[in-house]
Amino acid sequence: MQWINQKAKDLSQGAIRAMFDRANAMGADDIISMGIGEPDMATPRLVCEAAGQALDMGLTHYTPNAGTMRFRQAVAEQSYLRGLHYDPASEIIATNGGMGALSLLFLVLLDPGDEVLIQDPQWLNYAAQITYCGGVPVRVPTDAAHRFQMQRADIEARITPRTKAILLNSPNNPTGSVMTRAELEQIASLAQAHDLFVISDEVYNTLVYDGAQCPTIASLPGMKERTAVINSFSKAYAMTGWRIGFLAGPAEIVSRMTLCQENFNSCANAPGQYAASVALAHPELCAELRDVFAARRTALLEGLSAIGQLRFTRPDGAFYVFADIRATGLDSVQFCVRLLEEEHVVCIPGSAFGSCGEGFIRIAYTCGEDKLRAATARMKRFCARLAQDVSPVI
Repeated sequence: MQWINQKAKDLSQGAIRAMFDRANAMGADDIISMGIGEPDMATPRLVCEAAGQALDMGLTHYTPNAGTMRFRQAVAEQSYLRGLHYDPASEIIATNGGMGALSLLFLVLLDPGDEVLIQDPQWLNYAAQITYCGGVPVRVPTDAAHRFQMQRADIEARITPRTKAILLNSPNNPTGSVMTRAELEQIASLAQAHDLFVISDEVYNTLVYDGAQCPTIASLPGMKERTAVINSFSKAYAMTGWRIGFLAGPAEIVSRMTLCQENFNSCANAPGQYAASVALAHPELCAELRDVFAARRTALLEGLSAIGQLRFTRPDGAFYVFADIRATGLDSVQFCVRLLEEEHVVCIPGSAFGSCGEGFIRIAYTCGEDKLRAATARMKRFCARLAQDVSPVI
């Protein structure tokens, strides 16, 4: 008897976690990790104290499946959604992080064989989630010359009668690119012309630099009714372990997601929802975190600029640099494995994010400035050895 179904058998570990495990298995105490996209600082004290207040008040029970009304009202009233007038009673759901929102959405949106257009390169879990929920991820190629933004002609060429949705992620993981309003308008035009649903993953939208603007596509004319906006507290408030996120979208979709959540995990945790609603009342916490990452970005880019074999586009958002390593003569996996084994620095192969990521590596500036400077010094030494072709054989 085979107990495991085929789609579970088809699951595999992602390259990000694989590199993380490889580094841990080395047992070295001087490894500098620029791999997993997680803020290294603790959750702000104010948010932690709010969670403690929730516990003291006995807020330790089930909440409504869609989340507490306090939380959903706080989401509806935050600045970038306020003008869209989402109804907290019917158009917002609290979820177990942004990934929980995506999973519930795909479960209620996709029939077997439905196609979802996603960028290549793109965060690797999107394709896995779509496939597991019966859909077909269709990758739209991008390149550095266009800031890794999907181009209208490339999108339109991949639309078929089975295409149901297009997934956006801006600011982007892994490239750090931010879509302009004009680029969003092109996507909106296509969505309306071909009757497509839009999934907008905006978990990095508080992490933008140098005055860059990060509008939501739901704010464009005619788009709110065909868009699901997904966000979480993981990146904006350094709350990755709290698993609190939300989706704002059409009532008929939110209602189905709520029923789905009832049957799978009931609700997001109650103290976390309370703490997150308090966090939303303090946007200065996001600004403080952004300023930390802005300084780290400067430190990393200064270090990378001194490495002749590497090229990169200055990222406008998130906390990633997608660096071109093709001049080294190594592919992205070879580069990252050797960098780890020879210099104890963790980066992620660009090929993990799709075929268009080959020749690049993702570098997360989620550790302190001193570590970033040390890491880029090691990378410079590594690349110098490659240039001289005297690096050890593995």
